Amino acid sequence: MKTYERAFKVNAVKLSYERGKGQLACLARELGISSDNLYKWRKDFEKFGERSFPGAGNPNLTKEQAVIRELKRKVENSKITFDILKRGTKYVSQGKIMTKNFIENNKSEFSIAKMLAVLEVSETTYYRTKKQELTDTEARVILLKKEIASIYYEFKRRYGCFKITRELQSRGFKIKNSSVKKYMRMLGLRRKIKRKYKVTTDSFHNHYVVPNILNREFTVMESAKAWVSDITYIQTTKGFLYLTIVMDLFDRKIIGWNLSTRMSTKETTLPALKMAVNNRKITKELIFHSDRGVQYANKLFTNTLDSYKFVKRSMSRREDHNDNAVCESFFSHFKAELLTGNKLPSRKQLREQVYEYIENWYNKKRRHSAIGYKTIEEFDSINLDND
Repeated sequence: MKTYERAFKVNAVKLSYERGKGQLACLARELGISSDNLYKWRKDFEKFGERSFPGAGNPNLTKEQAVIRELKRKVENSKITFDILKRGTKYVSQGKIMTKNFIENNKSEFSIAKMLAVLEVSETTYYRTKKQELTDTEARVILLKKEIASIYYEFKRRYGCFKITRELQSRGFKIKNSSVKKYMRMLGLRRKIKRKYKVTTDSFHNHYVVPNILNREFTVMESAKAWVSDITYIQTTKGFLYLTIVMDLFDRKIIGWNLSTRMSTKETTLPALKMAVNNRKITKELIFHSDRGVQYANKLFTNTLDSYKFVKRSMSRREDHNDNAVCESFFSHFKAELLTGNKLPSRKQLREQVYEYIENWYNKKRRHSAIGYKTIEEFDSINLDND
């Protein structure tokens, strides 16, 4: 069963109040949820207010109950601290090796980090003491694990074993993907899981639509040969913002984007298209592909595209998201890597985060499987004709 974060439910309920009861079914479809879910969330919110949607294993506690629960947690933590001190203090007084041995012998009961903190032993001292007793092979494995963990957190838990392997190889390590996969499993490191998100497509209209000329040919050999575009919702602490992107399929670079508070063409597709044209000139025949959303099919955007000499329009078939799969994939990675597991941002914070993600991370540092696990900058330096 699909689960939703509390902030999403609250925003959905508040948005439903703004739209009114007559628009609940339409809103549910836009948000990618069932009408039954939305009705249920409204009922829970009306009953519990700010204590609604506590999440699995977190009952709707009153303030007093929450205080009692926190006190119990602190008591349990104090008990663990006392047990570690009672058993381990005498070993600390006997030197580094005895302290290391105590930690090794008790790591199945207590976490290493907790024992180091309670016994006031630095992590450097602990691992240096362990390393002095290791073989060369064991020391190399420890070094590799540290480097893997370092890359994992350097890239904000966004990389899986394939990309970490490529990053290690680029840094001079001779290692296979199977080894990285094994060490990541041992370290408990897992890439942020992608989740499927609903995009903001309303294809039920009478505006200008065209056939699917691109026809899922997502690999092209020249820049400015085929561009794809799409729009998605993003949650903030004060409702939703809308991200529009334009991507060049040649190197998968986001050459145009815009973040807006409204869904009008002037605030979504037009600014993103203008940025794309400024960043990558259209000098030959170009296919511009999108879904059938009104922001792409209306007269204003159609006339703007037609004003460019070499542009041919292409649109996905109705309700067929696979026809624009590259954009779908980008949004899936974007939300998994930037948003999943993180605190809901304010609108100002989101604008800063989106700029950092697209301009400094995705377009420069991220390794892309579609271009041979190279960064876009590495790929362009080899393939892009700058003349």
